[in-house]
Amino acid sequence: MEDPKPPISSADERGGDGIVARFADLCKGLALGGSTGREAMNVFKEGKNLFSASVTSFGSGSPEEIGRYWSAFVLYCVRRLSTGEAQEGQKEGRITLCQILRACDLAIVDFFHELPLFSLKAGHILSDRYGSDWDKRLELKELQENVTQLIDLSKFYDKAFGEFFFSTNMRKKDQDSASSGSVGNVQDFYRFGWLLFLALRTHVFTHCKNLVICTNGLVSILAILILHVPIGFRNFSVKDTSLFVKQSNGRVNLLASLSEIYYTSEDDLKRSMEVTCSLIIDILKKNPGCASGCKTENLDHIDTEGLKFFEDLLEQKSLQSSLEILEKDYSDLLNTKYELDERIFINTEDSLLDAKNVSGGTTRLFSTKSNLDDLASPARQTASLLTPHSPLLNGSLNCNSKIAPTPVSTAMTTAKWLRDFISPLRSEPSAELEHFLTSCYHDITSTVTQRANIILEAIFPSSSFGERSISGSLQSVSMTEDVAWAQERKMEALKLYYKVLKEICLAESRFLNHNNLTSLLSNERFHRCLLACSAELVLATHKTVILMFPAVLDRTGLTAFDMSRVIETFIRYEETLPRELKRHLNSLEERLLESMAWERGSSLYNSLIVARPALAAEINSLGLLAEPMPSLDAIGMHHGNSIADLLPEVSQKGVTCPDNRGDARSPKRPCTESRSLFVQCNSTPTRKEHMLTFNYLKFKTPPLQSKFASPSQPNPAGGEICAETVIRVFCNKILKLAAIRIKSLSEKLQLSQQILEHVYRLFQQILCQRTSLFFNRHIDQIILCSLYGVAKVCHVDLTFKSIVNYYKTQPQCKPHVVKNIFVAVPSANRNGRMVEEYVNIITFYNQIFIPSVKPLLVELVPAGVAAEDKNHADSQVPGSPKVSSFPNIPDMSPKKVSAAHNVYVSPLRQTKMDALISPSSRSFYACIGESTHAYRSPSSDLTAINNRLNGDDGRNLKGRINFDVVSDSVVARILGKSSSASSDARATPNLPMKRDEPDA
Repeated sequence: MEDPKPPISSADERGGDGIVARFADLCKGLALGGSTGREAMNVFKEGKNLFSASVTSFGSGSPEEIGRYWSAFVLYCVRRLSTGEAQEGQKEGRITLCQILRACDLAIVDFFHELPLFSLKAGHILSDRYGSDWDKRLELKELQENVTQLIDLSKFYDKAFGEFFFSTNMRKKDQDSASSGSVGNVQDFYRFGWLLFLALRTHVFTHCKNLVICTNGLVSILAILILHVPIGFRNFSVKDTSLFVKQSNGRVNLLASLSEIYYTSEDDLKRSMEVTCSLIIDILKKNPGCASGCKTENLDHIDTEGLKFFEDLLEQKSLQSSLEILEKDYSDLLNTKYELDERIFINTEDSLLDAKNVSGGTTRLFSTKSNLDDLASPARQTASLLTPHSPLLNGSLNCNSKIAPTPVSTAMTTAKWLRDFISPLRSEPSAELEHFLTSCYHDITSTVTQRANIILEAIFPSSSFGERSISGSLQSVSMTEDVAWAQERKMEALKLYYKVLKEICLAESRFLNHNNLTSLLSNERFHRCLLACSAELVLATHKTVILMFPAVLDRTGLTAFDMSRVIETFIRYEETLPRELKRHLNSLEERLLESMAWERGSSLYNSLIVARPALAAEINSLGLLAEPMPSLDAIGMHHGNSIADLLPEVSQKGVTCPDNRGDARSPKRPCTESRSLFVQCNSTPTRKEHMLTFNYLKFKTPPLQSKFASPSQPNPAGGEICAETVIRVFCNKILKLAAIRIKSLSEKLQLSQQILEHVYRLFQQILCQRTSLFFNRHIDQIILCSLYGVAKVCHVDLTFKSIVNYYKTQPQCKPHVVKNIFVAVPSANRNGRMVEEYVNIITFYNQIFIPSVKPLLVELVPAGVAAEDKNHADSQVPGSPKVSSFPNIPDMSPKKVSAAHNVYVSPLRQTKMDALISPSSRSFYACIGESTHAYRSPSSDLTAINNRLNGDDGRNLKGRINFDVVSDSVVARILGKSSSASSDARATPNLPMKRDEPDA
């Protein structure tokens, strides 16, 4: 049955009444009536004017298009959040997101692309109606991640199916000659495999959906197809030992070979095969037999021990019946439980996947379009950088080193790291770790193990997966799979925690020259951070949908600032950590530093009011302090419940978790300490204070125990209290991150080194003297305002629009950074009490930033002196304190140069520059904007280079560069051979690479 799709009026109908009328028609077409229809209309009208005022911010900017996006957003939110879920007007089942998008003529990719800005703009409307937790109940992040994973999984399935079976066009001639009564269509086999996979997702993988377990399911289905699809459709030979590398009993061990190809665990694949066969028995009512007793050519040369075979599973008559059963089974579940029709992901010609803003992609096996890549996340865009020479990828994985890694293959290789390096470890403290635990003032071994079990059970609960929508044997299979998955992940996180804790203890004991680490090992927050980091790595490895970051923080009672203290240490002491997981931790740390640590409720403010008492009044007035950390008893009592119910109850009880030495971890008392890392806002900072605060490149990392000690406790290293140490380390990281982003933006804007220095120094001074500007904000907001402020006082022709446009090309850009900035202003209607608002960056700059930062800008550059007249980067205003100059940051390589495309640029390394000693060898390189020869255009220049490398220009090159794995040594060796054959061996000056032009 077709989804209702009422006609959408033309864009000429721009009046408010026309938009409302179209929305009313939309609700009518979707059969949305009664109280839910009225509520949807009220929400739509309330936000209509809000979006009409910002036409250019969404899509193409037309009112008609904004109306369609706003309509879809409202309908989805009201349908999910309203208490009357069983709407009166729906006779054919609930309305799904797919139905809403079809009715609004929107693609899934486009909807999720615009969704964050709609959520920000309409947040206050939904909060007033449905509560402040509306976004968590809506589960939009989980839904988007689910869509992204389905895109990845459908590509994986499409490619794998095409490697083992012929496509329709290639097999047409053979099919014509085959018996039409017994041989099915290859498209039906393809669809059968995907529908069987969806049955696995809906009946078995109900609450442990993740990329790894779903990939195991797809590989098991691939094994089912290999065993049952008629051999005439095979695109392989079972005797091909390069493909099926594992043999047993003189025959092909199918599951072991597939495990080798797709990096799966053989045990996990066997378990998945058993579940898949149970699914076929339960849903399709097929009776299997032992494969060893079946006489069929499909099983020739395959070791059948332990395998099951269904006699008529994919015969044409039986296949059509099975397809109908699987279709009906999925449709019934879709109408009662799910939002997305996941069947569409193998048909990219479907209108829901026809993203108009995507130019193209790879050709799918049974489709002509592939327009799904636009939804890839920044983390997914960097996944392809996993190097073939990683220790993780030795052995069999190197055979595929020429194939670019995909999100699926990357997840499977990191899961292999867990199996190979972590799973074999003990699930209890090692002898070395026990030595440190017993060397404390009292033996804390039992405390450490009990805490680990409580915290990890809260993150991976095995008894709170909720009720199933199915009955019979599948229900027990589903519950068994969920519990097994949770227990396995818990064990992996526990073993990783003990491993890293041991390495940290060894390093700290060497640093302190003794084994008594009581101060660190008795610190509750330290252990929770380490456990949260271990669990997050396990979750990131498996790419779980339901426990996305920051879920581990919520379930452990931690804040983002707590987590930021342990990430660097974790990476340093877990040497076997794969590069992809290191990137994940680094990206998390970046998120924590840029905004999450500055949010309301962060424990950063609890340390900050001790390190700088002058800020206590403002921090308290804005309500920024963190709540007391819930005790282990509170977490243990509630780990079976949803975390949304846990923390408020703990807060009402006022449960605190004492620090070692009995100090409260969340001080909410008037601060009287006079020691301060920062200078007072109204005082002139001394040179010594600035050098202490900002010279982070020379700053020595303090002992780890100083980072987690009570804020007011003296630092064992002397000279300051622990709060000052913690804030100093945090600010060092903030400055380094800011320096990288300032440099990147300055290069895009083609600003001089002089301006770059001024912007960085201004940012330093704001962090030092105007710290409150960072409260509840994003550091990029301060960077953008600093850029424009410096440009104004230095008389540089630069508009805010240009800055924002170039910022949008940065990979870390998010719409809310420039659209929604927190401000707290006094209200006349509330007797001067502060009212919180969200404004755009121009309003923030004029009303908040400039009044606060103007004195710093005036001091930055002498009056009447233009930037172009200042030739030295270290010039100072007479009498002003000297702050550290812009740090010598190494080039980020490879650096992403486009937010829309996966284009990376690496600087030409000195080792390669030294190899360019002759014109012949120099011609191997293409410098951006500069020709190596007198060619007429860059395109012909690059074509000539490619022809020369391929030997198509008539020259007999003795060596060729292998671009699959390019290293300095490879390039130097090949260039050396080439240059030795050249008659011109004279050394020539190195030609520098020109800076790339900014994006148009």
